[in-house]
Order: sequence, then structure tokens, then C-alpha cells
Amino acid sequence: RATQKRVQIDPILFVANPLGPGLAPMQKENWHMNEGFGLKKVLRAGYDETLGRLPDALKAEGFGVLTEIDVRETLKKKLGVDFRRYQIIGACNPPLAHRALEAALEVGLMLPCNVIVYEDDAGHTVISAIDPMQTVAGHGNAVLQEVAQAVREKLRRVLDRFESLNVTA
Repeated sequence: RATQKRVQIDPILFVANPLGPGLAPMQKENWHMNEGFGLKKVLRAGYDETLGRLPDALKAEGFGVLTEIDVRETLKKKLGVDFRRYQIIGACNPPLAHRALEAALEVGLMLPCNVIVYEDDAGHTVISAIDPMQTVAGHGNAVLQEVAQAVREKLRRVLDRFESLNVTA
């Protein structure tokens, strides 16, 4: 049984390359890795504006919205605690989801693709999308690696639609 070696790297500049040994550089311009979970942009746009534009940005890349979870409302209702404005959007690209499920039924554990929108401590709106190259592609299945790369590029383009609203733009 092979063991995985964990390596601490600069999350803004590099990600693990599941298609081969070593590290693959990411484009640095306005992209941030989200603590190893996904792709992230910090925006000047308001929270409501960002949430309002997100369904069309997803649709342009073939995704539909399956779920919308208002974390703030849920935590208030279930625990009586206050929390920042925070939404989890479950998005699905049916042809790519079907292809992934045909390759490995257990990949359904990682569906749908989550996109989050929240307000950070500085009052900026943050939009972040899961990076399937960090979650799905590492399982050694060539079809899953191809699908994960395609989904990553589509989600990257979704976030790029917010480029003019980027804090660093």
C-alpha cells in the first residue's frame, strides 16, 4: 500500500499536479487557493449583487443550481447563533456529472460542485469554488482526472466573470 507524502507549499503559486510528479504552477493573477479547498476571488461587489449574478455565470458554463443553503439563517434557526452572511450554492453540470458517475459511482460523494459566497472580516464579498483537481482527480482514474480538469476550467471561468468586481482588479 502506497503512502502519500504531505508537502507544505505556497498555496497561491502552486498546486499538486495529480497528472504527474511535482508541482504545477497556477496563474497568480487575482487567483488565490482557498486553504487547499478551491479557487477564490475577493470582490468589491456587494454580497447580494454577487449572489444575484452567480446563477447566470454558472449557466454560461453549463451548470445549474441544485441547492442553495443560507448558512447564516440555518445557524440562527438551529443554534440561535449569529454568523456572517454565507451561502453555499450546489451547482451541477449534468454531462460532466454523468461522465464522472459512469467512471466511478462513489464520486457522487463529492457532488454537486459547491460554490460559496460570504462576507469576510474586512467587509469584502468572497466567492470560492471547489477545485475538483484537489478532490476528485487524485484517485488515479484517468476519466475522473479529465472530468475534474474540465470542471476546474469551467468553474475558473465562472469566477472570472466576476473579474471586473475583483478587489485587486
